[in-house]
Amino acid sequence: MADDIPAAPERVTTEEELRAATIGALQPHNGTVLIVDYDPDWPRQFAVEAAKMRAALGERALLLEHVGSTSTPGLAAKPILDILLVVADSADEPTYVPDLERAGYVLRTREPDWFEHRVLKGVDPAVNLHVFSPGCPETERMLLMRDWLRTHDDDRALYEQTKRELAQRTWKYVQNYADAKTAVVEAILARAGSHNSSTQP
Repeated sequence: MADDIPAAPERVTTEEELRAATIGALQPHNGTVLIVDYDPDWPRQFAVEAAKMRAALGERALLLEHVGSTSTPGLAAKPILDILLVVADSADEPTYVPDLERAGYVLRTREPDWFEHRVLKGVDPAVNLHVFSPGCPETERMLLMRDWLRTHDDDRALYEQTKRELAQRTWKYVQNYADAKTAVVEAILARAGSHNSSTQP
């Protein structure tokens, strides 16, 4: 139930946390963030990437969804596809990571203390593949945010304005930019959760 989704804690990710979660060298960004107008080709790009992932994993891919700003028609975004993958146990990397790596993705993030989150990256197109286990509340939050922004022009405009303003600042790490959006994201999710709760039979 959407109204049961816990709010994400508002915090700033420290450099030590980034280093601990990053596989390989942590590369500072030290710049602004590129935000581009919505590209109507993004859904096709997602379909191609999703087909590659399904071919690599078969039935181990329990859920595969296009999420994030590139999944919302009309919303400006970083030109990176965010894809949500649910597997039986995201902590059990040997059961899925090698097959995804053979398909061209690279494991770059491991967060055992945050829902055993893993991120694999792809290029051409740029992809952030977020991996969780079944029942993870973050999965529902991602889908709730996507579905709400697809159908609510006011919050979609608010989110885009927030992103464009923050993107003009200089950020040491892109994660710092993401953290800066937290308050607006939480406000939008609160409205979405409240609406869904009031419409439940």
